Amino acid sequence: MRLTGLLVLILALVSSGCAASHAPVVEYDAGGARSGGTMSTRPARITRGAHQVTRGDTLFSIAWRYGWDYRELAAANGISAPYTIHPGQRIHLDRRVPQTTASAPSRPASPPPAARPTTPAATPSPTPTPAPPARSPSATSTPSGTGAVTWRWPANGQLISGFSAAGQRGIAIAGREGDPVLAAADGVVVYRGNGLTGYGNLLIVKHNDRWLSAYAHNHDMLVREGERVRIGQRIATMGATGTFRTQLHFEIRRDGQPVDPANLLPKRS
Repeated sequence: MRLTGLLVLILALVSSGCAASHAPVVEYDAGGARSGGTMSTRPARITRGAHQVTRGDTLFSIAWRYGWDYRELAAANGISAPYTIHPGQRIHLDRRVPQTTASAPSRPASPPPAARPTTPAATPSPTPTPAPPARSPSATSTPSGTGAVTWRWPANGQLISGFSAAGQRGIAIAGREGDPVLAAADGVVVYRGNGLTGYGNLLIVKHNDRWLSAYAHNHDMLVREGERVRIGQRIATMGATGTFRTQLHFEIRRDGQPVDPANLLPKRS
């Protein structure tokens, strides 16, 4: 019995050692970040499931979260300009527009008027009060067109992390808390909030129908959703929200896909 128990203990230790040697499974949340709030890899576009709108969401922020072009996401869900969405609404990510109508069941023919029973008039039900819409800047107030955009650096600090199509989806610029964050091009703010995991306090600016930029980890956000901004305008102050150090995480997307800002920003002297 003593020898048998010893063998069982040795086998248990070996098994636990083998299990510990396996790489841990890392799951990514809907915001594209590992637990802990660091920016990391995720698929270019999520095409499964659905997102339930919460207060503060805009179609632009949902599209950003899941790697979609906002126009394609709107079309896939039958949402037309000005892209108004409501808390509780489900935004489908599988490219199929949800069916909202079904064929009505066949009904028997109505009896002749003389045989039709009389029924008291139905009391009309009260009109339900619609849920307040999530913040969604009017499409008519945002820039249109698909032309080139003139860019500038959004901060003056040192570049501490570059773009990688398979990893970092933007660049990181170092600085001190309170340093200015500047609009990288003319545009309109289409999202202001902290609902995307790993980004902290985030601003998204639409420059035209193809181009958007994002400014993450801000300490203070100095512009409102729907506000038009000019290139070089101070729109936020640098901070460390959603990350481990003071920095600006900056992204540019064309047609919903991340592009390397270094290829678009002017060369630094």
